[in-house]
Amino acid sequence: MAKESMKAREVKRAKLTAKYADKRKALKEAGDYEALQKLPKNASPVRMHNRCKLTGRPKGYMRQFGVSRVMFREMANKGLIPGVRKASW
Repeated sequence: MAKESMKAREVKRAKLTAKYADKRKALKEAGDYEALQKLPKNASPVRMHNRCKLTGRPKGYMRQFGVSRVMFREMANKGLIPGVRKASW
């Protein structure tokens, strides 16, 4: 389980990215890189990191399901994810 502060930091980054998205786009098109550097660091979408929706785990994230590989396996074994079954051949 990730620390609550790490989860909160990611939420804060997502809000800042959304807030400055239009301004960043306009500055990039204008080629004004000095003004772009004066924006907050966390306003850049590159600094965002995908995290598991349930545990906040940053590694092993499965984009299609929004959870980490650990939670995906647990949920799949319990039948909580529609259309996903354990393979056997």
